[in-house]
Amino acid sequence: MTRRVVIVGAGLAGFRAAQELRAQRYDGEVVLVGAETHPPYDRPPLSKQVLAGQWSPQHAFLGAAEGTGLDGSVELRLGTTAKALHTADHQLVVDTGEALRFDALIIATGAAPRTLPGRLPPGVHTLRTLDDCTAIRSDLLRGGPLVVVGGGFVGAEVAAVARELGLHVTIVEALAAPLERAVGASAGAMCGQIHEEHGVTVMCNVAVEGCDGSSRVERVRLSDGARLDAGLVVVGIGVRPNTGWLENSAVPLDDGVVCDEFGCADQEHRIYAAGDVASWLNPSTGRRIRVEHWTSANEQARIVAHNITHPHQQRALDAVPYFWSDQYGQRIQLVGQADPGMRTTVLTRPGGGAHRLVLFSENGALSAALGFGWTRAVALCRRVITGGGSLDEAVAQVRKAAGMAA
Repeated sequence: MTRRVVIVGAGLAGFRAAQELRAQRYDGEVVLVGAETHPPYDRPPLSKQVLAGQWSPQHAFLGAAEGTGLDGSVELRLGTTAKALHTADHQLVVDTGEALRFDALIIATGAAPRTLPGRLPPGVHTLRTLDDCTAIRSDLLRGGPLVVVGGGFVGAEVAAVARELGLHVTIVEALAAPLERAVGASAGAMCGQIHEEHGVTVMCNVAVEGCDGSSRVERVRLSDGARLDAGLVVVGIGVRPNTGWLENSAVPLDDGVVCDEFGCADQEHRIYAAGDVASWLNPSTGRRIRVEHWTSANEQARIVAHNITHPHQQRALDAVPYFWSDQYGQRIQLVGQADPGMRTTVLTRPGGGAHRLVLFSENGALSAALGFGWTRAVALCRRVITGGGSLDEAVAQVRKAAGMAA
């Protein structure tokens, strides 16, 4: 049995892996290394309840009130950054110069947000950490206008919070529609429409060239020559997996840590990965995928902990990806793996107003579903996808549940 597991990264994936190791009755040492000084916390509330002022930052902490929820059974090293990995020696080198020996290692270092090039004045933010959230919240209370760069889910949630606080908000998206790369232009336009209905200006097919301001940001320069006044800017243009510290190691890297279907990157040296940094092999499709969703990080951490404690009873990841976003009191959910090139079918719930469902299918099989306020329909689609069902099956079930004519 492995006697010491070191987990690098104290976000959701790292925290859940530590919890699950103890739940699996692992009685060796567990060391959880985190770069931030805060106790492990949940990230989804940062662009929702904490940013809106509905929750205190401490309310986002994972586990018990003291911030760990691990009952002292895990050695928690906060404010400690991984610098290098020596696989042959089973050693993790941290920024203090100490080399932590391990029998198994879980890489859960997450991802870092991309930002705009060039010099950026104060008031230009990205949102990834609790400190980022606190800084944005402070600037939101100063007043706008707010410019959100990028129409992804995080930027959209910031825009929704800002509108509900009364700020003037503009979303600038380089593609033809928000989320076009993830769900296609048609479904992405539905996401943009929600913001426009709540008074947000959505500008597509235009890029940001830079931000002007000395003591703080004053304007945003666009590629079409336009200038937008800005009291603050939030950049949400995607993330990069945190793998820089692994570049001189033997761990395989390709848009994250390359893993098999069991979450293992190096069987010989017992190195695993989970969360946003991990690129797992999907045994059903034969394709590798890195999923930046809360549910995937949670499930991957559980599987990795099981596979470390049960080396002869390995489990593969078979969960269907799932993501949700709360905007203007409406829940937007995405289940499955959508692709802009897939066929789409749109259903509208009778009498449901804006309750809509976009179904993505390939060769007759249901691949994904994007729901706007229609949680029951998304749950039905999730079961169909899990069972390998067809588009027609999903449509029939949703119509029946909603009392719609066949």
